Amino acid sequence: MHVDIISPGRHIFSGEAEYVQLPGTSGSFGVLDNHAPIISTLTKGKIKITDTQKQEQLFEIKGGVVEVKDNRVIVLAEE
Repeated sequence: MHVDIISPGRHIFSGEAEYVQLPGTSGSFGVLDNHAPIISTLTKGKIKITDTQKQEQLFEIKGGVVEVKDNRVIVLAEE
């Protein structure tokens, strides 16, 4: 799936991933390929991305919103 993390000041990440873990306001949740469409608010925490090479990357955010649809994850984040 394709993942984009965008903040008001810059494009933080863009790439392919096998798994994304997000800090939802009701608790942390994960997204895999073919996930059901969802829009959720995010709280302060870390986004963990596992890419197609099994490498993990962490991105600290202060909050935001995520949309998951058609194997695309778009995060609008506060840094």
